[in-house]
Amino acid sequence: MAAQVDPEWWRSGLWNGRPITEFLRRRDITAVFHFLHARGVSYGRIATLVGVSPNRAAEIAKGLRQVTAYEVLERIAAGLNIPRPAMGLGRDEDIVVPRDPDRLAVDGEADRSPAGVAARVEVSNLVRLRLGLDEALAAGSVAPRQLELIEQAAGEHMTVYPSASPQIMLSLLAADCREVQALSLRRQPAAVQFRLSGVAALLATMCADALMRLGDVAEARRWYGTGIHAADDSGDARFRVLVRAQAAMLPYYFGDPAQTVVLADAALAVTPKASSSGALAAAGRARALARMGSTEQARSAVDQALRLFDQAGDEDTNVAFRFPAKRLLFYLSGTYTWLGDTVKAYRGWDNWNKKK
Repeated sequence: MAAQVDPEWWRSGLWNGRPITEFLRRRDITAVFHFLHARGVSYGRIATLVGVSPNRAAEIAKGLRQVTAYEVLERIAAGLNIPRPAMGLGRDEDIVVPRDPDRLAVDGEADRSPAGVAARVEVSNLVRLRLGLDEALAAGSVAPRQLELIEQAAGEHMTVYPSASPQIMLSLLAADCREVQALSLRRQPAAVQFRLSGVAALLATMCADALMRLGDVAEARRWYGTGIHAADDSGDARFRVLVRAQAAMLPYYFGDPAQTVVLADAALAVTPKASSSGALAAAGRARALARMGSTEQARSAVDQALRLFDQAGDEDTNVAFRFPAKRLLFYLSGTYTWLGDTVKAYRGWDNWNKKK
């Protein structure tokens, strides 16, 4: 790290003819990234050092994304060998509170009595408190464009997820999870926090699914729990249904299919209207019931899945967590196989292959 990022740069370097210390003081991370890039440090290397994806580093360098979360700023300072005080990241005891201009005085002299000293100390504490409140309120504001980029990144992950290895996806998802975590730890307006929780639900569900693909069942179960918590916090019924429907697949492949039925029922219970995720929950429930030998219940669940899919539908896509017709046919063929109805099972399998 020292070979590529020389700490001396932050003390004596210039950017656009001005001391880099000015940009550090303003926490202008876009300028910081440009400054490093001009000295031969690639954006990919910068991304690695500060723990973000290369795309995220490029967005910051282009000014499309602002960095305001204190935890992220701390990580940038540590990764790039930037002295913490240069970015105002010193400890509380390192903060120097200016002398209060409104101090108590008599005939122009400071009041040195115990009461006067106590009053000055109290005012100084209030100044510190006010500055802290102002910083907290400012740090709690997420720029609309920044929030849009976070949601956009989650959407891009869902597009590439089905064809990417789980190891690669987990490394990419981790960077976004850290950013959402840092922003969520700070005070946010309710509307912003709801959206952040929605993104957290999607990211956690992708992490859980990737871990399931790797066979780490225990950790996958924990991440599904986090996803459900985030979805409920978002207040958005779409996420509440989606995460529960996806979580229902884990026990089917790595546990007790009866638990799949329980989780699918939970997903259907929070389904206010027909949706593709609701159709997935019903189809997963049908397959699990068929595997358990509950024939009549399985057939009833198939009817429910078909009804929900007809009402909601979904476009033919390979995006993660969508439920197009080809996925429905795959689930139905598995259900009919467990029911011993080989004619319908083969028919569903053939139709599924045609739509792949």
